[in-house]
Amino acid sequence: MISPEHRRFVELFVRWNERINLSAARSVEDVTLQVVDCLALLPYVVGPRLVDVGSGGGLPGLVLAIARPEIQVVSLEPVNKKAAFQSSAIRELGLRNALVHPRRVDPVADTGFDTAVSRATFELAEWLELGRRLVRPGGVVLGMEGREQVALPAGATRHPYEHQDRTRAVIRYQA
Repeated sequence: MISPEHRRFVELFVRWNERINLSAARSVEDVTLQVVDCLALLPYVVGPRLVDVGSGGGLPGLVLAIARPEIQVVSLEPVNKKAAFQSSAIRELGLRNALVHPRRVDPVADTGFDTAVSRATFELAEWLELGRRLVRPGGVVLGMEGREQVALPAGATRHPYEHQDRTRAVIRYQA
């Protein structure tokens, strides 16, 4: 279902989550489901540079870095304990293509990415507008939609997939 490297990430996540609150997902099963959900983004990632805004415990940024070692992933996470987890995971998993910055996104400085992604951090419309400012012309902004479908702006497309007996969707917004 997931790679051995993703299993190592899940085990590390669960171990840290026992001490600090990275996520409401507490069991290996729950975290594995979140990893699988994040992997739905893979077909829509473009270019060599990706930014994950409000990356929490590395979902989806580190999951994507594990799956695509040829891309450079920058995680922005303002909560220090979550950024510390990501730094530790990057070291322990030997991820040479991932970097975490313990800070909020700066739409003036954080620009020129090929792909921008955020999961469960912003309302979708707000994220698509902010993400558009982070990517280069022709880059893509990826969002994740749960049960509730929202109206999409021009240039955005919905890509449904099944997850946990529910239909969810990756929203792809071309900048």
